[in-house]
Amino acid sequence: MSEKDTSDIATEQYGSPLTPPPAIVFDPVYPVPDDAQCAEYWAYHDMLDNVADHSRMVANIATFMAQRAKEVGLPVDVPTVRASALLHDIAKTYCILHGGNHSQLGGAWAMDLTRNPIIASGVTHHVYWPFELDVEKYFTPLAVIYADKRVNHTDIVSIEERFKDLIKRYGIPLNLMDRIKATEDQALSLEKQLCDTLKVDLNACDFDSWRLV
Repeated sequence: MSEKDTSDIATEQYGSPLTPPPAIVFDPVYPVPDDAQCAEYWAYHDMLDNVADHSRMVANIATFMAQRAKEVGLPVDVPTVRASALLHDIAKTYCILHGGNHSQLGGAWAMDLTRNPIIASGVTHHVYWPFELDVEKYFTPLAVIYADKRVNHTDIVSIEERFKDLIKRYGIPLNLMDRIKATEDQALSLEKQLCDTLKVDLNACDFDSWRLV
């Protein structure tokens, strides 16, 4: 990632003054692309290979959580969550090269490509959620946020490790410590809520083999 795209850091520290959106619930009327179709979207937008590898890892974690959510009775559509995670960095390569906010641009591209506002919401908000943290109401975007915070490049790491890297790259040289801290605090709060809701310790999961360790 270059200095042209610093949107991995929250641009809103204290949430949004806007009214929170209604619960984001799966609607079968919306189309959901599979892995192959998402890969075609990546190719259309010239996604770098390392960004694609990162996106697959994020999607695997989000998919694990979505499957677990269904097991505990949440109204979650696993393919929708997976597609949103696969597309969360659809605009990353463009913003590395040309500047801009990759989450906002990516959300617009995802909506144009998929015509699915639930998928687009996960892309738009995968850096920071400016409304109330409520996993049951907003599972898709919150799952994508959390999964992204657990993958540093292509390595599965703890949230603390992920943010150590962000501080090193952006916090000190670009004077973004406060924003990074706000994003980390949200991620840790989200992790606790997900663990409680899904009844699983997400730091004890082997996401490669889809099981607890």
